[in-house]
Amino acid sequence: MKLSENGLKEIKSSEAFRAKPYQDIVGVWTIGYGSTYYPDGTKVTKTDAPITEPQASELLLHVFNQDFAPNIPEGLNQNQYDALASFIYNVGKAGFNKSTLKKKVLANSNDVTIKAEFLKWNKVTKEGKKVVSKGLTNRRKREAKLYFTTVEPSKEGHK
Repeated sequence: MKLSENGLKEIKSSEAFRAKPYQDIVGVWTIGYGSTYYPDGTKVTKTDAPITEPQASELLLHVFNQDFAPNIPEGLNQNQYDALASFIYNVGKAGFNKSTLKKKVLANSNDVTIKAEFLKWNKVTKEGKKVVSKGLTNRRKREAKLYFTTVEPSKEGHK
């Protein structure tokens, strides 16, 4: 399965495009649509050149397909896949792979308690303490809603 246009739009709307490097909410240098590194593995730095929106889209898809897509379980419908794609793009593969969310998806992808697992991932670390992020809370609600939304037959994956 591949990321659909709807899934790509969800990630893009959650991450928002920025042409120049910036520090995210936890201080990590980021560019484009939340990319923290380039296809060759080089980390984004403060002094990197700006990128265009098409470059940012290409970077997002490359990094997603290379590093994140292989971690999404098989046998899901398109909306479940897209919701998990947004989640893993945000929390990273290490966070996803150790999560109860992944365990529950693997055990029964239609388990209604999966919604609560999305919602647990709404905190950021500030000054050594976990604090609730309104932005992450809203993102997790959207991801959980998408995960449990019935699939429309015409949805196709993105290359």
